[in-house]
Amino acid sequence: MKSLLLAGAFVVATAGAIVATAGTAAAAEPLGAEVRQLVLSIAPTWSSSQGTLQRFERGADAQWLQVGEAVPVLYGKHGLAWGRGVRGSDEPGLRKREGDGRTPAGAFTLGLIYGNDRRLPEGADFPYHQVTEVDAWPDDPKNPFYNQHVTVNAAIPPAWFASQRMCTGDPAYRWRVEIRHNSDPIEPGAGSATFFHIRRGETRPTSGCTTMAEPALRDLVIWLRAAATPHYVLLPRAEYVRLWKAWGLPAPDPAK
Repeated sequence: MKSLLLAGAFVVATAGAIVATAGTAAAAEPLGAEVRQLVLSIAPTWSSSQGTLQRFERGADAQWLQVGEAVPVLYGKHGLAWGRGVRGSDEPGLRKREGDGRTPAGAFTLGLIYGNDRRLPEGADFPYHQVTEVDAWPDDPKNPFYNQHVTVNAAIPPAWFASQRMCTGDPAYRWRVEIRHNSDPIEPGAGSATFFHIRRGETRPTSGCTTMAEPALRDLVIWLRAAATPHYVLLPRAEYVRLWKAWGLPAPDPAK
């Protein structure tokens, strides 16, 4: 965590994943053995705004075991583009940019869960922050706190705060699980505020987040454990077939 004085307002910016990952690992290197929980989403193509999401746990034999059933999810209205995470940043192809309506593809660590409620659902055990009237997540590339969670002094808020504050009370944001795209380090303009959250309709795409029905997100929130170093992997099916062995992921379903 870092604290700064900005324009007379006390601002606190939280930074770092649950297990921080510096820089980008080689594309051909498998995810480390410390990654024992995997949230895996596969899209039909790069232009898809719908796909599926599955949860996996790695057992003592290092094999991935599926947890629960696959659930439908929604992506950006313009599909996917390569993001900046722990895998995929160096892959050739379209890159995620701020405001492009695309969801970042690749492999990513997870940050905090942000939400409207005072606490997470019963059974959950993951770092959590209740969003209040003093929380912001700037998506302006010119903002010094671009793509970071910040809290401000409500009595002396910075000039940008009104347009960059986080929503409170929105049912779609009951829980927001941070997907740490473009976080380690941050590149201005490469995309911001990427989360799992509740969908706004069965077929309504997003601006770049991954959304799902509330029961599915509740199950995910309750299942996540920081000690298991959970990662999120999102890929179009063709890329998944190409990369799963190199990244150390579950084998693709031959029936799909």
